[in-house]
Amino acid sequence: VQLQASGGGMVQAGGSLRLSCKASGTIFAIATMSWYRQTPGKQRELVATTKNDGTTSYSDSVKGRFTISSNNAKTTVYLQMDSLKPEDTAVYFCYSILKTDWESMLRGYWGQGTQVTVSS
Repeated sequence: VQLQASGGGMVQAGGSLRLSCKASGTIFAIATMSWYRQTPGKQRELVATTKNDGTTSYSDSVKGRFTISSNNAKTTVYLQMDSLKPEDTAVYFCYSILKTDWESMLRGYWGQGTQVTVSS
């Protein structure tokens, strides 16, 4: 299983970016797809999650500014980031909990990070 993230970049405060993360490989079912972010010296922080039932959740720091969504097959997750602030600067990682076949346990997989830099 591979998670390929893309869409990071540099933007001024108040601007927008859209991150994408595509899951590929042998996937039987995806339970959740999430975005985390991390800055140097800090723990990875959960930003947003979408579940296979369509429900979504957000950290308080991004609620109302970020929107998580996925394609119909639930294999690609997006993070629309609006009204960006300098404190949103971080490396963003996608994370998925999924099963690779009907007998397997649910397991978490990380994608590579994508840098988001917001200048003031």
